[in-house]
Amino acid sequence: MSEKSLSADALKVTEFASKPLSYDVSKTRAASPDNQETRNELASEKLVIDPGEAPDGGLTAWLVVVAANLMLFSTVGLSNSWGVFQAYYEESLLRDTSPSSIAWIGSVQYALIYLPALVMGRLFDLGYFKIPCFAASCVFVMCTFLIAECRQYRYFFLVQGLGIGVCCGIIVGPALVVISHWFYKQRGLAFSLAAIGASCGSTVFPVVAQSLIPLIGFKWTVRVFGFILIVTLGIGNIFLKRRLPPVDVRGGFFNLKIFRNAAYSIFCISGIMAFLGLYTALTYMSVSAVEIGVPKNVSFYILAIANAASTFGRVSAGLLADRVGALNTMAAFTTVAGIMTFAWPFAKNEVQLMVISSIYGFSTGGYVSLFTVVAVAMGKIEDAGRRVGMFMSLSAFGAISGPPISGAISIASGGFVGAGYYAGGIIMCAVVLLLLSRYFHLGGLRGKC
Repeated sequence: MSEKSLSADALKVTEFASKPLSYDVSKTRAASPDNQETRNELASEKLVIDPGEAPDGGLTAWLVVVAANLMLFSTVGLSNSWGVFQAYYEESLLRDTSPSSIAWIGSVQYALIYLPALVMGRLFDLGYFKIPCFAASCVFVMCTFLIAECRQYRYFFLVQGLGIGVCCGIIVGPALVVISHWFYKQRGLAFSLAAIGASCGSTVFPVVAQSLIPLIGFKWTVRVFGFILIVTLGIGNIFLKRRLPPVDVRGGFFNLKIFRNAAYSIFCISGIMAFLGLYTALTYMSVSAVEIGVPKNVSFYILAIANAASTFGRVSAGLLADRVGALNTMAAFTTVAGIMTFAWPFAKNEVQLMVISSIYGFSTGGYVSLFTVVAVAMGKIEDAGRRVGMFMSLSAFGAISGPPISGAISIASGGFVGAGYYAGGIIMCAVVLLLLSRYFHLGGLRGKC
């Protein structure tokens, strides 16, 4: 059976749900379906999906979470390890290239994790899911092996920045949204458990790099990464599956009518602001560690510590979100991330930097694990893919610009203090917008949101 076909059971659940529905539906037209186009439109309007029907558990549902975990381990995990590549390229392969130029490779990679989500979210809603993920996984593995053969900046940019970035973007959006098909009451926890994969990958890849580069060299270390990705992406593609049938909702890829929802509009702006600042410390923390006298073999672990702490932040944020609300939790965690970004450049020794990186990693984990939950909650479930995709694509403009701007500031000021002020200030602006979005969503100051 093709991926887009609707099973009889699915139609039965969606069209003839007997209990009250959690989401409003458009009224069905009274006109008779004289042609296929009209019949298709009627079918689209009649498909009502009740998120309360989600199993909220069971073997298949948890296997989907495991699969999403492995997908994020492979994609976001490797991308968040960019700080290791930044430091190595500055010291070895691209020593004649400015740090700001090198940072563009990582920034493009970060941005492309989110930018294709606009297209992929819409395609997910329409039912195109498994084949794009599998194709992107194959190209992703190929690009990883090709990094080992690169020697010039333009090739690193094409393979690691563009190639891996686009593949990550094709995989990440659908891998996140599909969890909402299987969980409703425990959605925050499920998303957080899946997001742990990103922080685990962000920890494993830097540690493996630090251990293997002195032993087998950069080329074979990257090839080891490729072999790891074959296993994780292979398993992820097997178990990642949707529960609800595809729905062709109106509005195209970019539905401007969604922005009539003031809460969602402000939330999107906050995402751009947050990603302008959040990746600065992750990109330059290893470099700043060397500048304050931390040994190079230890500086690699600073990033791993931040990403390991992110694991606990994601789980804690998921548990809190189910109790007090995702937006409330995001605002609190992002505030801490902003404070730690201000503090990061003032670390004077290894211990201080490790403490700051731990708290910073913990708090950023709360933000990145919950933004999908908020976007899904701000509308109907059948349109969730497009809504999440629009948020992620807009946020990409922040992710692509943040680290290069911070790099330019650090070069101009001769240190990272100015970059810390810039990134920390932007993050705190994002917190204000999160609270404003919460106000519009609730229609007041108090409540779970």
